[in-house]
Amino acid sequence: MDSLFDKIKKDVRKGIEEGFAAVKQGANVVSEKMSELTAEGKRQYKIFDLKSKIQSQMTELGGRTYDVLNGKQSQAADNKIKAAFVKIKKLEEQLRKLEGGKETKAAAPKKPATKTKATAKKTARASAKKTAVKTTRKTSTKK
Repeated sequence: MDSLFDKIKKDVRKGIEEGFAAVKQGANVVSEKMSELTAEGKRQYKIFDLKSKIQSQMTELGGRTYDVLNGKQSQAADNKIKAAFVKIKKLEEQLRKLEGGKETKAAAPKKPATKTKATAKKTARASAKKTAVKTTRKTSTKK
């Protein structure tokens, strides 16, 4: 009986040790994935923040340009317009660099055909909307 009990005891210990090893390996994989997802989340937040800053600068640029063209402000505001333009260009460059990192990571997707089709549809929709807007504007200006 002792030999059967000892054999069962060894098998249980072996099973427990293998279970712990599998849990440790799974924890390592989860940890790696979490760090990847965290890095991607940070990158996405930076992209959002840059887009927000660009939008804010464009709004400011539009207001300043309107004031200059309306004659409410002097040519000194023209320098502010140029400075805002330069700032927007710098922000756009930073955004391109961040989005460039996205293209490098997405270079080896499992299903590239799906992403290509989705991009083509978005481009087709955008061009269709632009055409519709242009024709609407033309008809409204003729009236």
